[in-house]
Amino acid sequence: MERKPSEQPKVWTPPPALGGRFGNINRPTAGAQFTQELARGDKPLQLYSMETPNGVKVAILLEELAALGVADAAYDAHRIDIMKGEQFGSGFVAINPNSKIPALVDQSQTPALPIFESGAILLYLAEKFGHLLPTGAQRAQCLSWLFWQMGSAPYLGGGFGHFHVYAPEKIQYAIDRFTMETKRQLSVLDHQLQGNEYLCGSEYTIADIAIWPWYAGVALGRVYDAAEFLDAQAYPHLLRWAHQVDARPAVQAGRALFK
Repeated sequence: MERKPSEQPKVWTPPPALGGRFGNINRPTAGAQFTQELARGDKPLQLYSMETPNGVKVAILLEELAALGVADAAYDAHRIDIMKGEQFGSGFVAINPNSKIPALVDQSQTPALPIFESGAILLYLAEKFGHLLPTGAQRAQCLSWLFWQMGSAPYLGGGFGHFHVYAPEKIQYAIDRFTMETKRQLSVLDHQLQGNEYLCGSEYTIADIAIWPWYAGVALGRVYDAAEFLDAQAYPHLLRWAHQVDARPAVQAGRALFK
């Protein structure tokens, strides 16, 4: 039962059971919850992730770099099962204190360099290898869309996805609030793609790689099973782009990596 404002405590304390799909793994504190050593391979890059919209972004970029013949971007992939709480192991927390996937370790340098946050990893790799990041004015546009995704995804995932799919009770106001914002974001993308092959024009970039798993996933009915609910057919330019990127072999390989 929803609390009235007058019933809210002055200091919040976590309930015994939060409920919902992720209620048993969420905590209000950071840090390692158990000791666990991370697996390490011998490739220059070590990727720790799984097959979520955030999780596949870096895998897709690494597969795109492999398709471009960038031998120094060779990597080992290690699955971190967030539903089992593996992101709270001490080894993973040491490379990502935020306990979220994906995370990357570049062990081609000494000491090895850990990078976390998907947008930061995409930008790091694109700059390191000189691919999929334009220069000049187009670079600014690419970064604008990359950071748009970083700021928008919490509304899509933590807002719409949570209240539409995962919340233990249906709260109509929350569903309406985040559905409205999600449809606005889909409209933003549809307008941008109306006159552009990709988000930054004719060139495929890390902005497409960042945005595609979330928004194409929703439009194609792969994320939250919400294409009909959100009337995805109302965004034809977004759907054209979604299918176009989906057909890329590196995208398919990246999506399949952790399954």
